[in-house]
Amino acid sequence: MNNTMKTVVKVSVLALLALSMTVPALATQEIKVGVAPGPYGDLFKKAIKPGLEKKGYKVEIKEFSDYVQPNLALSNGSIDTNLFQHLPYLEKFSKDKGLKISPITFSKEPAKAITVPTAGLGLYSRKIRSVDQLKRGDEITIANDPTNLSRALRFLQKSGLITIKKEIDPAKASEKDIADNPKGLKIRPIEAAQIPRTLDSVSIAVINGNYAIAAGIPLDSALLKEELDENLKLVVAVRTDDLNKPFAKDIQSVLESADFRQAVYNKNYLFKDFQFPAWLKNRKTP
Repeated sequence: MNNTMKTVVKVSVLALLALSMTVPALATQEIKVGVAPGPYGDLFKKAIKPGLEKKGYKVEIKEFSDYVQPNLALSNGSIDTNLFQHLPYLEKFSKDKGLKISPITFSKEPAKAITVPTAGLGLYSRKIRSVDQLKRGDEITIANDPTNLSRALRFLQKSGLITIKKEIDPAKASEKDIADNPKGLKIRPIEAAQIPRTLDSVSIAVINGNYAIAAGIPLDSALLKEELDENLKLVVAVRTDDLNKPFAKDIQSVLESADFRQAVYNKNYLFKDFQFPAWLKNRKTP
């Protein structure tokens, strides 16, 4: 090899080394998602994850056993986003724990949270086939966290089983705020995830949809079903400081996409039978 060729090779090698030092290697960004037991990990996997993967993300879904850890993990940075809670729960939990967590909102309506199809509460029993068969003093289990406790009481009130005191804000009611309980039901609040296990020992139980599904309880086996208010449909949450970061904007973009709508309406998926947010109903569906 002559000197001229050696010089060309040397310059080329140096140029490649310089380029490798100035241009960072492209790395796949990972998004860690927290969910509670039930169908919402599946919803994220089938309706949101594909859109994020198209944008170059690697998505890892982690299931927690309760309604507490997903927000704590989000706050401390163990995960990047979660899908398991409605807005009232998010707001109260964040306030009580001093956390800065916010829902993903619409691109054109930044003050409005994007909600997703949600399975509501159900009144389930293995001992009776109708609430008319309830006997005086029968026991009922409901969730003990403040947001879902008041929600269960409102459901029982709409079902005609109890009446909440008129002077009490129904959204803040506890079992101590019951004015009328005609059947003398013994209401026992416990941790929401444990309620399905009580079905063999109590007459009826108010079970959140995700925990019913996780326990293998068909949603259509409920004696009565909750008609969900819009604000009780679930949201995708991130740390407030991350709301304007690219990954959060990409989640927003996927939620607003036609692919997301097509996936949640897919007849082969369980969540086609969930209660759909008004914004999804009002848009063209597949």
